[in-house]
Amino acid sequence: MFDTMKPMEIEKRSFEIITETLGDRRFPPENEPVIKRVIHTTADFDYADNLVFSPDAVKKGIAALKAGCCIVTDTQMARAGISKPALKKLGGEVYCFMSDEDVAIEAKERGITRATVSMERAAALKKPIILAIGNAPTALIRIRELMDEGKLSPALIIGVPVGFVNVVESKELIIASDAPYIVARGRKGGSNVAAAICNALLYSITR
Repeated sequence: MFDTMKPMEIEKRSFEIITETLGDRRFPPENEPVIKRVIHTTADFDYADNLVFSPDAVKKGIAALKAGCCIVTDTQMARAGISKPALKKLGGEVYCFMSDEDVAIEAKERGITRATVSMERAAALKKPIILAIGNAPTALIRIRELMDEGKLSPALIIGVPVGFVNVVESKELIIASDAPYIVARGRKGGSNVAAAICNALLYSITR
C-alpha cells in the first residue's frame, strides 16, 4: 500500500531523500537549493557535479529578480515551467520569442535559427533580463556575440541546453565570459532544468 501524501509533503520527502543520498557532499549554501531542485526535477545526481556557478551567480540572480527583472527563455516548455505567480509577485514576467511569426520569417530569410533571432529580440528589450537557455546552443553562441558587441548585458545566464552538436562548446563560451552564469557543463540539460533553476531562485525569495 502507498501512503497518501499531499503534493507539498511529497516534495518535502523528495528533498529529504536527495539530502540523504548526497550524504557528506557539501555545497556553497547559496548554490545548494539550485543543485537540489535540479536533481529533484531530473532525478539525476550528476548535476551535483555538472552545475557550475560563477562567483555570486545565485546572489546576483536573486537580487535581479527582487528588482523586477524579467526572464527570457528559448523554449515554450521552459516558459511554461517557470512559476508565473512567484515571478509576478516580484514584478517580472517571462518571455519566449521562439513561436513569434516575425521571428520565424526573419530566421528563414537570414538562414539562421529562430533561437539566434530570439536572442537579438531579448537584447532589444529595455529592461534587465535573465536568460534561461535549455535547448538551443545557437542561443548561447549569439548571446556571447551580443555581449562581445556591447549589445547585451544580462543579469544572469542560465546555460543548460541538452544535446550533442555545439552544446559543450557553447556552454564553455558562456563560462569564459564576464557575465554571471549558472551552466550545466557537458551534454546534459534541458528546458526542465532551465525552469528548475529559475524556480529555485524564485522560491528562495517568495516561499
